[in-house]
Amino acid sequence: MNLEAFVLGSGGMMPLPHRALTSVLLRREGELFLFDGGEGTQVSIRRLNLRWKKITAIFVSHMHADHVTGLPGILMLSSQVDRAEPLYIIGPPRIADYIETNRRTLDMYINYEIVVKEITEPGVVWKGEGFSVRAFPLRHTKTCYGYAMEEEARPGAFHPEKAAELGVPRGPLWSRLQAGEPVAAEDGSMVESGQVMGAARSGRKFSYVTDSLYFPEIAREVANSDLLVCEGMFESALEQSAVEKKHMTAAQAARIARDAGGVRKLALIHYSPRYAERDLKRLLDEARATFPDTILTRDRLNLPIEYID
Repeated sequence: MNLEAFVLGSGGMMPLPHRALTSVLLRREGELFLFDGGEGTQVSIRRLNLRWKKITAIFVSHMHADHVTGLPGILMLSSQVDRAEPLYIIGPPRIADYIETNRRTLDMYINYEIVVKEITEPGVVWKGEGFSVRAFPLRHTKTCYGYAMEEEARPGAFHPEKAAELGVPRGPLWSRLQAGEPVAAEDGSMVESGQVMGAARSGRKFSYVTDSLYFPEIAREVANSDLLVCEGMFESALEQSAVEKKHMTAAQAARIARDAGGVRKLALIHYSPRYAERDLKRLLDEARATFPDTILTRDRLNLPIEYID
């Protein structure tokens, strides 16, 4: 099953000619989920030739302009593509006011249902087929949430040689064993699924953390992430500024990835506009000193999320 992340914007505070504001889109088997929608989100969606009609839900971290100013355009655009399914918007308090005010003030033509859910407490905020999205609290100047998309465990690997040894002929009975059903072997004995299947295998996990003061508990929330997209707004020399503004340094993001355990890749995002493209290597070097499997995100970067086995 295909799972991949697209970085639509990697900047924080203000858009730059080469860097839109923070937004990440997750595609799972053709279904799209958007995390934040800063200014410039529509441009990257268009340039990546993604089908915004397929956006099922939008998850908003917090109510600062650099994370929500791209949403009104997406809402209006979706009315031009014969959308029939509801669009779900999930976020902190005031997100409903923001959406409704924009609809009313801009006199939006909306021909589909918009369902807005304000998060009142951390926990699972979305359940899909075989996966869920969980919100967890961050510490910023406004109520802010991180998100983790977690797939359910997969069945273990099927061992056809064991099925054959037990006298189960190739064909529909093998499929039933893989589905967890017991079947009758050729000699009439019953063969249980567990006799021919390996141990259950984990699903994949994507975590999204941005706009937060560093605190150790974040690591627990993002443990075992195959991909952790995390704010690395400043270099360590500006850590005091990060504390005052309730943001993180790249080194602190790497500390979270290291301490979490099981994180396969850290992708830095939400850079301060003070950093030109050539300056971002300083952030990368500081993060890699703590967590070597770190990369810099760039606008329109595609990050496949593969199964471990």
